[in-house]
Amino acid sequence: MNENLFASFVMPSFIGLPIVIIIIMFPIMLFPSPSRLINNRLITFQLWLTRLVLKQMMAMHNNKGRTWSLMLVSLIMFIGSTNLLGLLPHTFTPTTQLSMNLGMAIPLWAGAVIMGFRHKTKSSLAHFLPQGTPIPLIPMLIIIETISLFIQPMALAVRLTANITAGHLLIHLIGGATLALISISTPTAMVTFIILIMLTILEFAVALIQAYVFTLLVSLYLHDNT
Repeated sequence: MNENLFASFVMPSFIGLPIVIIIIMFPIMLFPSPSRLINNRLITFQLWLTRLVLKQMMAMHNNKGRTWSLMLVSLIMFIGSTNLLGLLPHTFTPTTQLSMNLGMAIPLWAGAVIMGFRHKTKSSLAHFLPQGTPIPLIPMLIIIETISLFIQPMALAVRLTANITAGHLLIHLIGGATLALISISTPTAMVTFIILIMLTILEFAVALIQAYVFTLLVSLYLHDNT
């Protein structure tokens, strides 16, 4: 039962080689680049959506933080499209892998922190010790603030992994219950099927919201260090 339940989270392979690289590169095909002077409706909508996200994300940043605009927009589009593609039947969602999410979170967090220590050294060090702290509590507060700083990329990765994995598991469980109830009680099966449809719609929203939350938190870390 456990193997069937978690089978969708197993890394797919072909001839013993993992094909996750191909899966990760696949969302790029969904965002065509303009190849003529007059854009079609798809590219126009894509550009409008990109500018809207960029405006919302970069409104609080200064000029130094806005140099990350391309990276943050690319990140939210990649995570969102990957999460949506993972909701299709017989597909694999790379964002259910904690290793991949850590691979995205740690470099972005480290880049923001290093930029903060480079350009705002005094302000970055001041975060480890709030003003007015009693002398006996200074060592403990420094240790706590250091731990909280290094937990930030873990929190980013675990949040994204847990939300996407939990939604997929619920869809799998309710879908299996619906199939099992068809031969037992048709009205009950219809109720569970309606719940399954509503949960699927909710997962579409969660896929986009989690992409926005992940990128927004990276943007907030960047704002604190620029």
